[in-house]
Amino acid sequence: MSGKQKKTLYRIITAGVIYILLLVLHFAGALEKLPYKAIECLLFLVPYIIVGYDVIARAVKNISHGEVFDENFLMLIATVAAFAIGEYTEAVAVMLLYQVGELFQSYAVGKSRKSISDMMDIVPEYANIEEDGELVQVDPDDVEIDSVIVIKPGERVPLDGVVTEGESMLDTAALTGESVPRRVAPGDSIVSGCINGSGILKVRVIRAFEDSTVTRILELVENAASKKAKTENFITRFAKYYTPVVTILALLLAVIPPLAAGGDWGDWIKRACIFLVISCPCALVISVPLGFFGGIGAASRAGVLVKGSNYLEEMAKLGTVVFDKTGTLTNGVFKVTEIVPKSMRSDELLELAALCEAYSNHPIALSIQEAYGRSPQTDRVRNAEELSGKGVAADIDGQLIFAGNGRLMADSGVAFDQVSSGGTVVHVARKDEYLGYIVISDTVKDGVMEAVSAVRAAGAKCVMLTGDRKEAAESVSEKLGLDGYHAELLPGDKVAEVEKLLRDDGTLAFVGDGINDAPVLARADVGIAMGSMGSDAAIEAADIVIMDDDLNKIPVTVNIARKTVKIVRENIVFALGVKFAVMLLGALGHADLWLAVFADVGVSVIAILNSLRMLKTR
Repeated sequence: MSGKQKKTLYRIITAGVIYILLLVLHFAGALEKLPYKAIECLLFLVPYIIVGYDVIARAVKNISHGEVFDENFLMLIATVAAFAIGEYTEAVAVMLLYQVGELFQSYAVGKSRKSISDMMDIVPEYANIEEDGELVQVDPDDVEIDSVIVIKPGERVPLDGVVTEGESMLDTAALTGESVPRRVAPGDSIVSGCINGSGILKVRVIRAFEDSTVTRILELVENAASKKAKTENFITRFAKYYTPVVTILALLLAVIPPLAAGGDWGDWIKRACIFLVISCPCALVISVPLGFFGGIGAASRAGVLVKGSNYLEEMAKLGTVVFDKTGTLTNGVFKVTEIVPKSMRSDELLELAALCEAYSNHPIALSIQEAYGRSPQTDRVRNAEELSGKGVAADIDGQLIFAGNGRLMADSGVAFDQVSSGGTVVHVARKDEYLGYIVISDTVKDGVMEAVSAVRAAGAKCVMLTGDRKEAAESVSEKLGLDGYHAELLPGDKVAEVEKLLRDDGTLAFVGDGINDAPVLARADVGIAMGSMGSDAAIEAADIVIMDDDLNKIPVTVNIARKTVKIVRENIVFALGVKFAVMLLGALGHADLWLAVFADVGVSVIAILNSLRMLKTR
């Protein structure tokens, strides 16, 4: 509890004790023996001023600035009117319980903010630089790119970089929400905000502090509150018009009936006071933003950064998810996925292909060499010739070997199998004898199939856009069970396809990781970027960032979003329903100030408790 909250609590306790003593004297009849009624009024004014002076001050200040209609004004006018008609006990009770509700709201909002700030407490305080054989702590902002920093066990990684020396386990929970540590060794990239485990690491800095992962994350979280959901904007506009309307209605309720029918002025003024207390929009004004803030916090704990509550609201209506292929659904790394020999063993076919590709740096050649798993005996290779756009021809052990595509086989007069595959097919032949083929494909990422199934189970279509060949796209689409795909697209073509898909029902989310995905991420209803491997441009253009690149976080975010929107709607229906019902009862004379206090403070507390359920979401 903050210092301000403690001060408010002490005021409530002090005023409450005085009020209870006066209440006892009031019901005992002791106050009726006072010579003047004004003395009783002054006695009750003591706890009223103690607990409500800040409400009075805010109301007067706002009125002086032209901002008349707010909850402070409603509380002031209702309690002053109650004093005026002699309802001292109710007047103090209204202000006392109103402040209890305000304290509870303040505590709830603080707890919600703390749930995020604790999780996001990832800003490093210093970086270790080695000078003259000793470690010196410097401000991370002062460390230049390509400098080498030292990270000791238990320290937080201060800057993004590449490990140059040492091995350790990194705790990435604050960034990705994953509890399992990640092993790093020389050559591995690490990002700021993680905690080093048991080993000492030397790291070459690759980004300045202002461009580092930890800085980008904190900026995203800090800016999230500025992008309100449509529901929040509606509540803000609603309160703006609602408050003056109910104030005018209360005034009319106090004046018109006694003028028209000659009724008791005191009774109608009391009804108007009750009407004003009930009408305070606190439950909506606090609980709705608190619900969305809790949803953003729940997503953050899962390793998903949502840049604003408006995007969380959009995700609750998800209708279509459009995926980029390479780097998002697939690893973007070519691997040998199939070996089909015709007249020899698989390992022999792979060996011949590796020997053919021994002198090539082409990605296809490198993937074959990686699958072979050992260094080819290049002394067996003679006169290796790379045939542009076709493959390689080489003399291996005195025999002419071809390794390449169908055009190479046709040009060499080799009868080969026509293979329909989503990958790249490398045919192997010895003179005019066909030996078999090897398929090299971009492999689907682990967990992607489960993620796609979960997204479809959540009621959304899954579509893939890619610049890759139609055959490769079709292969991935069939393997994952996508609802559709569009291949051989340029970045501008992707935007055009998204424009078409935007006509479908529900929110369209685009998921990508590359610089070329930035235009599409910006055009979609919700752009989702990969935070770990994604480009800076993609992360900047996106509305939601998945910190560990796990696509299973998409259905998790959808579930969090739908729960958030459900809670917010529950609060709106409950608060307005109770308020309108009790306002009607108050206008008809069937509600007292105690029921009015419940309709204001009680409803607020219940709505806030409902919103706080989001903080417990896992």
